[in-house]
Amino acid sequence: MADDAVFLVEDDPAVRKGCAQALSLADLPVRAFADAESLLQALAQERPALVVSDVRLPGRDGLSLLRELRQFDRELPVLLITGHGDVAMAVEAMREGAHDFIEKPFPSERLIAAVRSGLEKRRLQQENQRLRALLGEAGSQRLVGQSAAIQQIRQLIDSLAPTGVDLLINGETGAGKEVVARAVHEASGRRGAFVAINCGALPESVFESELFGHEAGAFTGAGKRRIGRIEHASGGTLFLDEIETMPLNLQVKLLRVLQERSVERLGSNTGVAVDLRLVAASKADLKSEADAGRFRADLYYRLNVVSLDLPPLRQRREDIPLLLGHFLAEAAQRYQRPLAAWTPADLARWQQHPWPGNVRELKNVADRWALGLPDGLAPLPAAAGAIFPGAGSLAEQVDAAEKAILIAALQRSHGHVVAAAEALHTPRKTFYDKLARHGIVPEQFRQPGGK
Repeated sequence: MADDAVFLVEDDPAVRKGCAQALSLADLPVRAFADAESLLQALAQERPALVVSDVRLPGRDGLSLLRELRQFDRELPVLLITGHGDVAMAVEAMREGAHDFIEKPFPSERLIAAVRSGLEKRRLQQENQRLRALLGEAGSQRLVGQSAAIQQIRQLIDSLAPTGVDLLINGETGAGKEVVARAVHEASGRRGAFVAINCGALPESVFESELFGHEAGAFTGAGKRRIGRIEHASGGTLFLDEIETMPLNLQVKLLRVLQERSVERLGSNTGVAVDLRLVAASKADLKSEADAGRFRADLYYRLNVVSLDLPPLRQRREDIPLLLGHFLAEAAQRYQRPLAAWTPADLARWQQHPWPGNVRELKNVADRWALGLPDGLAPLPAAAGAIFPGAGSLAEQVDAAEKAILIAALQRSHGHVVAAAEALHTPRKTFYDKLARHGIVPEQFRQPGGK
């Protein structure tokens, strides 16, 4: 069933009927419910486009319903109907994410206008998400690449990000784990901050205070209260990179935070409620670490409910040209330099390189190249210079060479397809067909801010 209906919750039969009729006459599909429980049960069969709810309801009240709907879909517009004495409650609901509130009594035109405003907001959000998907973006962090592995990760982010479930990202150093974590945060709709901590970079002496915070006088030098990173991430996402390096005694405290969604600052016996999503990342096999006693098994099983495996760059070499185009365009803007060109021979060398530092190493190469410096990589052996790595048959080598030539032409033309096609003396339609066959996106090669 299409998710275009307005769900209306009102326990007063007369008010419920009047509101439903007004919405129906305005050509707004509506389903009416007498209590919050009935609406929540209906979510299993149909997703509403907007919810209108009275604040005062039997059983779950409107505020409780709002909180549950925010867990279900943080972008779902919720419009509250309040009595004269409930305005303060409605203002609090607005702080918690309600779209708007209407005070009784109200004309039907006020209800219809508020609902249409919420539906327009919903439509714009969905259109924005659709455009992001078409551009291969997740939030503000672009996951560059067209490989099957990256497309699968994009799909997982789209599916998992709105749920609020904690995630574990497995991947080698430099593979892009923080980029994925930021993409999850941006796609989640959470309004709080993205707070990142590299557990391996924090000295153990300050780790606990940094993560959990402290009260004034909690230890020598603690002159005033400090809010820890966990508490600062409330309403947003906490990213713990290299979590395998976290001291074992602090793993116990982190497990308690995840179970109770409450944190105690050092020197305090009072818990502070936190609403955060944890994204942890590890370059080690946490199961092996847990089996060896170097990582708590209970924390491992708590984190491993949902995990994403981020492949190293050497396993997705087809993404190298797109990543290079992206990083070179960024570097050109950052260093105020013209966009650096490359040749098919350059690309062949880059594709054959093993990339032990993964995407981070590739970005450093792009920065050097943008500055007119040597890339610092070993040259290809003479016999290997004419072929592309991983190619077996003649057809595969010809296919790889054609793709490299197309990419080089787009890179030189700053992503302008007509200019690239003319430079290769190729009809425009043929050029577009070849781009589609190779999965090449011209926009990846355009100058930042260019047309």
